[in-house]
Amino acid sequence: MSIKQDRVSGRIRTILSELLLREVSDPRLHGITITEVELDPELQYAQVYVNALGDEDREADVMKGLEHATGFLRREVGKRVRLRKTPELIFHWDITLERSERINKLIASLDIPPAPVEELVNQTEDADDDDD
Repeated sequence: MSIKQDRVSGRIRTILSELLLREVSDPRLHGITITEVELDPELQYAQVYVNALGDEDREADVMKGLEHATGFLRREVGKRVRLRKTPELIFHWDITLERSERINKLIASLDIPPAPVEELVNQTEDADDDDD
């Protein structure tokens, strides 16, 4: 991603977060987080990733609310970001948080015995010898 893409996507993320927090009255959109904004090289399309942290059951309602508010959000982004053309906002539900939680649960459920203390001490001593 270019520096300009990175800068503009960060600005769009901030603007959308503020709009959702302060200016959007749709109850379906309360408590959602903009997790990431990715812009294409021509700055015409913004892939906006959202999540209702800890409340994944709301996905359908949130996406319907965003679909309804897209025109308003795009218009407001256009007023606050100086670009020739305001990027089209394409909203996606961000599943990375769900995925990482599932992986953490799987790792926690593994029954891996700890390494014997002597083995850990020997590994530490070997590493110290290598530094000399």
